[in-house]
Amino acid sequence: MMLDKIMALMQQEATQREAEELRHVQWQLRPIRGWGFSKLLWYLVFLQPIITELHLRRKNVKFLFIRFSAWQYAGSDKLWAGLVATLCEGIRQQYGALPFSLYSVLGKKAATRPGYRHREWHCRGHVCLALLALLVALSLGMSLLYLSMGSHVLGHSNMFRAFGGAATTLSGSGLLMAMYSVGKHLFVSQRKRIERLVSQEKFSSHLGFMCQVKKEVGLLTDFLCFLEIYQRRRLRVVLEITGLDTCYPERVVGVLNAINTLLSDSHAPFIFILVVDPSILAACLESAGSMKGTADNGYLFLNRTVTLPFSVPIMGRRTKLQFLHDAVRSRDDLLCREMTLNVRSWGGAGGGAVTGGEAGAGGGDVAPLLETEGPARAESAQSLLEVKAARSIQEALCCLHDECDCLIDYVPDNVVSMRRIVNTVPITVRLLQQQQGDFEGLSPRQAVAWVVLANQWPCRLSWALQCLEDQQQAGSAPEASAPLWDVFCDHSLELHTMTATLQKVLDLDGDPELFQRFLGADFPFTVAEAQSLLRCTVNLDHSIRHRMGLIRAVSTLKTPRTPKSPARKDPHAASGANHAPGAAWAGQAPARVCEAHQPQDGGKSRPMA
Repeated sequence: MMLDKIMALMQQEATQREAEELRHVQWQLRPIRGWGFSKLLWYLVFLQPIITELHLRRKNVKFLFIRFSAWQYAGSDKLWAGLVATLCEGIRQQYGALPFSLYSVLGKKAATRPGYRHREWHCRGHVCLALLALLVALSLGMSLLYLSMGSHVLGHSNMFRAFGGAATTLSGSGLLMAMYSVGKHLFVSQRKRIERLVSQEKFSSHLGFMCQVKKEVGLLTDFLCFLEIYQRRRLRVVLEITGLDTCYPERVVGVLNAINTLLSDSHAPFIFILVVDPSILAACLESAGSMKGTADNGYLFLNRTVTLPFSVPIMGRRTKLQFLHDAVRSRDDLLCREMTLNVRSWGGAGGGAVTGGEAGAGGGDVAPLLETEGPARAESAQSLLEVKAARSIQEALCCLHDECDCLIDYVPDNVVSMRRIVNTVPITVRLLQQQQGDFEGLSPRQAVAWVVLANQWPCRLSWALQCLEDQQQAGSAPEASAPLWDVFCDHSLELHTMTATLQKVLDLDGDPELFQRFLGADFPFTVAEAQSLLRCTVNLDHSIRHRMGLIRAVSTLKTPRTPKSPARKDPHAASGANHAPGAAWAGQAPARVCEAHQPQDGGKSRPMA
């Protein structure tokens, strides 16, 4: 979405600049379509562009947008070569294969002339003379061959034939070689040549590989400079790079080096828009083996590379509502399904009534109708359940993007997370309906709130559920009406002691203050409601709770002590112990079990007698 916005605004800016520039000058832009295409080919062959001060002062610009998804080349060893190949292919598609092929064979790099001059083209005399000489030689050779065929009276037919054949062969071979070179560049694009170089392992590891790629990029830059002078406006190639944070660290380093190489020329007509998560990119740079000592701090390296940082600001409430509304509307299958089921339910009811009337009129067909009455009722009941489920889903989704509901404050400002929540709500509601029937005790609003809770704070929710499960196994479970927030508060200190162990899982959670307000005030789920909703939860990773249970079990283990021999004890203590053995076991065993399952003081075990 951001890239589309940037593209639209840049094109709007280019249109305004061009209109303003054309109001102050007398010349017009040269087209490259229609009759302007043949004129472009003529300029490519016979004229050389000149960079003048007039051209450098031009303000009108045209942006060429090329999108590069690094994920498509993630498996390649030369990801940066794929970047260059995509760049070349995009320019080729913008202006056609023939102009670039002609420039590759016959084109001349733009020259620089000092001073304020209006003349921007210089005639290439040597090309004109060479082409004229080839044509004259070809005409002369063909004429001599024609004369040799009809000059039987004269005695010079063999000489005419020899000179004519030589002239025709030389001139024709020169023209054929030029046409062959143009055709080779026409059918074998730069992208294919670069991919062919990458496939050659011996050559790709050689220094000549990088040199060859730089030549291709230099040729492309010169061609763009030619088009700038021909069209009388500046050209800028905007390369949008996405998916770079999904590649291996070494591939990321290669792409960044390619960007720095392409931008090393101060006159390079390239603008790179890097769409990445900077935290992931910085970690890739720091972990790459080839960047040791250069990018020990990934953020500093990015600051040296990026010239205009732009972090997407926090999404406003109105924008969030709009995105949620669009995400809900994108699920047209739910709306169509509800309408279809409503029609089917009414049609099924009408069909049953007609069948009953026909049975009363004709008594001979009563038995077949009774046989089909059971399946028809079952199908009608299933259709009724589907209609109720669809309505409950719609009610839950309406609560999700209701401006007056406080639930909107807890929805993240990430479009991907929004779509994940919207896609999870229908599944949760249907499972809840299968479990409770007509939503007895739980509303669709509570279902969608539980989905948001599991999506935003998976670690803290898993911790509360695991502590609740451990208390139930220990026989000290809280009451069903007890708030789930109280269960979390009772064991929050123990979670704090495990921060180092659960650091990666805790990074999944959102704002802790919002979690406290969500579970403590706005949506105070009880223990019974949490247990009912847990059986319908599909967006909470249960492996997190399993890991927490294992960590809690290990933390409650006691270090065994070496038992002392009774002979070394004080005889009075030994005799006292022998007098009441049952009392000692009866008094100590329950306390030991309770302490093992319900540790106090933040999860730390107290010494036992």
